Amino acid sequence: MIKRPETNSVLSPATYAFRAGVSAVAVAIAAMAGPAFAQTAPAQPVDNAQADSASGNQEVVLDQVQDNSDIVVTGTLLRGVAPVGTNVVGLNRDDILRTGVASANDLLADIPQVGNFGTVPVGTASFALPVVRPNIRNLAAAGGSSTLVLLNGHRMVGAGVLQTTVDPSILPPEVIDRVEIVPDGGSAIYGSDAIGGVVNFITRSRFNGVAANVRYGFADDYQTVDASLTAGKDWGSGSLLLTYAYAWHDNIQNRDRDYTAANHTGRGGTDFSSTVCPGGNFTDLFTGLTFAGPTFTPGSVKKCDSSAYSDLYPREERNTVFASLTQQLSDAIEFSATAYWSRRDTTTLSQTPGVSGTTNITAINPFFRPLGPSPVQLVSLSFDNVFGPTMTSNSRFESYGVTPGFKIDIGKDWQVRTEANVGRSYNLVLENTINTGAVDAALASFNPATALNPYNLAATNPAVLAKIGNFQNYGRAIQELAEARVVIDGSLVELPGGNVRLAVGAEYHYENLASQISFNPRGVFTNSIASFASRNVKSAFGELLIPIFGDGNGGPGMRALSLSGSVRYDDYSDNGGTTNPKVGFTYKPADQLTIRGNYGTSFHAPSLADTTSTSDSRAQILQISPFRAGNSLPTDFNRPTIILAGGNPDLKPERANTWSLGFDWKPTIAPGLTVSATYYNVHFKDAIQVPPLTSPVLFSNPGYASYYIINPTLAQSLAAVGNLLLNGATSIQSLYGPTITPYVLIDARRSNIGAIKVDGIDFNINYLRPTGFGSINLGVSGTYTLNRKNQAVKGDPFVDELKNGTGRLAMVATAGGQVGNFTAQAKLNYRQGFPVIGLGSQKRVGAFAPVDLFFSYALPDEGVLKGTLLTLNIDNVFDRDPPYFDTQSGYTNGGTLGRLVSVGLRKKF
Repeated sequence: MIKRPETNSVLSPATYAFRAGVSAVAVAIAAMAGPAFAQTAPAQPVDNAQADSASGNQEVVLDQVQDNSDIVVTGTLLRGVAPVGTNVVGLNRDDILRTGVASANDLLADIPQVGNFGTVPVGTASFALPVVRPNIRNLAAAGGSSTLVLLNGHRMVGAGVLQTTVDPSILPPEVIDRVEIVPDGGSAIYGSDAIGGVVNFITRSRFNGVAANVRYGFADDYQTVDASLTAGKDWGSGSLLLTYAYAWHDNIQNRDRDYTAANHTGRGGTDFSSTVCPGGNFTDLFTGLTFAGPTFTPGSVKKCDSSAYSDLYPREERNTVFASLTQQLSDAIEFSATAYWSRRDTTTLSQTPGVSGTTNITAINPFFRPLGPSPVQLVSLSFDNVFGPTMTSNSRFESYGVTPGFKIDIGKDWQVRTEANVGRSYNLVLENTINTGAVDAALASFNPATALNPYNLAATNPAVLAKIGNFQNYGRAIQELAEARVVIDGSLVELPGGNVRLAVGAEYHYENLASQISFNPRGVFTNSIASFASRNVKSAFGELLIPIFGDGNGGPGMRALSLSGSVRYDDYSDNGGTTNPKVGFTYKPADQLTIRGNYGTSFHAPSLADTTSTSDSRAQILQISPFRAGNSLPTDFNRPTIILAGGNPDLKPERANTWSLGFDWKPTIAPGLTVSATYYNVHFKDAIQVPPLTSPVLFSNPGYASYYIINPTLAQSLAAVGNLLLNGATSIQSLYGPTITPYVLIDARRSNIGAIKVDGIDFNINYLRPTGFGSINLGVSGTYTLNRKNQAVKGDPFVDELKNGTGRLAMVATAGGQVGNFTAQAKLNYRQGFPVIGLGSQKRVGAFAPVDLFFSYALPDEGVLKGTLLTLNIDNVFDRDPPYFDTQSGYTNGGTLGRLVSVGLRKKF
C-alpha cells in the first residue's frame, strides 16, 4: 500500500557479516561436540555391484527404513522410521537413469506434483527470474519459494539477483542417489518455505572404483552434451567420493519452432505480429493515418514477427564438482562431509528493442518528414537494420557449499547429530539493450549532428547510433548462508506397541544478500541501485512418536497405530517469532493396508529479495499513462505515471494450513502391486504478489483501491516516493507543470494480497513382477485437482481457477520390462487441457501428452566391456507440439525441445 518506504541505498560489507555468521556456526558446532558414551559397529564396505543400484519406479518411499535403521527419511527427525501420517514420493537411481536428463531441474519436471511438470525448465540470463523454482502445488511466491529444496536434509545457498531461490540445476543427476518429496506442509520440521512441500536431494556417499558417463543428444536445430567422471574409495570404516560433471546445450530460437509464430490467423486466432519493424511505422496525429517505411504509402502498416530470432531455449553450460567423505572415528563417532562447487553460464538472445509507438517525432527534428498535416507523428521503429535482430544477455551463477557433521552415539539407542553448513553464491547478469533515453533525446534534437533520422537510419550520424546501442542492464549479487544444527533422538520408554521415540533439536541460521543493479552505458555505474540486508533465525524444534499398537499388542483390525506430533519455533531477527505444529497418525488395520493422515501449519518468511534488500526498489516514471481507469479521459494518456517498484519492508510471512488423508495398499493376492492415494487440502494466505499493474482490474476492483492514487498531489507523490531512486525523471517536482500533472501513482511493490485454496488427490499405482525372462513393470502416478480457488486481494470472493486456465489432471504412466541385460520403458507424460475465458474464439486449451522411450543394454560382464552400459532415450517420440494458445507466446500447458534423441555410454572401471 502507498506509504513512505524505507530503503537502503549503500552496498554494505557482506563479507564481514558472513564471517560473523560463520564464526557463530563454528562456536555452535564446538559446543555441540561431546564425548561418546556407547559403541556401535563400524561401517561396512559396500559391494561394487550394489553401489550404483536401486529398484522401483516413482513410488511411496515407506520401505527405505527397512534397509537401514540409521536413515532419516524426509519429513521426520527420527531415525529408522517412516514419517507418520505423511505421503513421501521418491525417485531412485534407476528412475533417474531412465529419464536421461542432465540437471535436477529437468528431473523434477517429471514429477506431476511439481508445477513445471511436463515443461522444459528454462533459466534465463536475466536478473528478474533467472532460476527455475520447484513449486509443489503451484503456489505463488515472489523472490523466494513456497517449496523448500534441501540437499541431504539441509538448505542450500540461494541464487539470483532479485531472487533468493535455490537453483536445483547445480546438482547433476550423476551425484544424486535418490530424491524424496513430501507434498505436505513441512514447517514443523524444517521451518520457512515448506508450505507446498519439501524436495530433498540425497546424494551418493559410498562408491568403489571409477565410473565415466557421456551422452549426446540432438533434436531439430538443437544439440546437447553431458559427461561426468566419478572416482571413489571405500575402505570399510570410511569412504571418499569425487564427481566432476559437465553439461552443455545449444539454444533454440523461436523461428526454429513453428508453434511460436506471432501470426495465429491461420488457426483462427489473433495476429500478434509487431509494428516495431525495420523501416518503421509513422502515425499522423491529426488524421490517424499510418505510413509504413520505406515507401510511406498512406494507410499502410508494416508488421513483423519481432521475436522470431529470440531464444525459446537459451544456450547453457554447467560445470559441477561434488565431494563426499565419511569416516568412522571410533565405535561411537562418525564424521561426514559433503562439498560442492557449481557454475552455470547462460547466453540468451532477445529481440532488439525499438520504439514502440508511444514516442513521437516533431517538426523540430531536422529529418522530420511531413507525411500528413500534423507536425507530430508517433513512431514505431525497429533498430534491427543497425544492431541486428537480437541482442545478447549473459549470466554467470556460481556457488559452493560445505557441510561437515558428526553422528555420536551416547547410550542405548540415543544419538546426537551435529551439522554445520556454509554456502556462497556469486551472481552476475549483463543484459545488452538500447538506450531509450538517447533515442528520445535524438528524436527531439534540432541539430542534424545529434538527431535521429527514423525514416532512414543509415542517414543518422554513426555516433548517435553508437550511443543508442551502447547500453547495458547490469545486475550483480552475492548471497551467503551459514547454519549450525544439532538433533538428539532416541527411545524414551518401551510400550507394548513399540518404543516411544523423541527427537529435539536447535538450529541457527544466518543469510545475507548484497546486490547491485545499474542501467547505464557499458562500464558506467552512475545510475545504479545497491542494497544489503541480512537476517538470522534461531530455532528450536521437537518430534514425538507414540506407537499405541504394534507387534507386541496388535491384532485383527488393529495391527498398528502410531501417533506423532512435532512443533518448531523460529525467531527471525527481522520478522519476529512463529510457531508451527504438525500432528499425524498411521493406522494399519491389516498387514497389507496402511491409513495415514496429518494436519499442520506452515509459513514462508519474506525473502531478502522481497523486502528492503532488493536492489530493484525504485520510483519508475513513465511520461505517458498506458494504465488507466475506465472513466479516464483520452488526454490522460499523455500524462505521466509514477510507479513504486521493488521490495516492501512491511511484508508479512505467507502462511498456510495443510492437511491430508490417504492410504497405501499392498494386496497379498497380487504380489508386487502397490496402490496409494492421498487427499490433500491447502489454504494458502497472505501470498506475496505484485498488484496487477497492466490489468484494468487494478482500477475496477475495490480491493486494490489502496494501491493507487489518481491525480496525486505533489505532497502525496513526494511522501510516497521518499528517497527512492528515480528512473525516467530528474525529480518528482519536474512532473508537475502548469498544464500537466501525473495521472496516477501506483504502488506496484510486493505485497501480501492474495490467497489460494486448493485440494485434490495424489495417486500412485505400481506393479512389478518377476518373470522367467526377467521382469515387467507398470505404473501410473499423478495428481488430480478437485478444487482450486484464488482470491486476488483480501475481501474479494474466491474465483474458481479450474474454469479458466488450470487443468485438473497431471500424471505419468509407465510400462517397461527387463530381458536379460536389456531394459526398455515407455512413459506417457500427461497434462489435461482446460477451459479459457476472454480469448475470442478459443474456449479451451488442449491436453499435452508426449511419449518418451528408454532403452539400455548392459554389455557382457567380461574383458574390456565389463561394467559398460549403453543407453538410448527418445523424448517426445511423436514430436508433439505443446497445445495452441491464442496469446503472444502461441502455446501453453507444456513445453518440449521436440523429438530429442540421446545416446549414452556408462562405464565402470
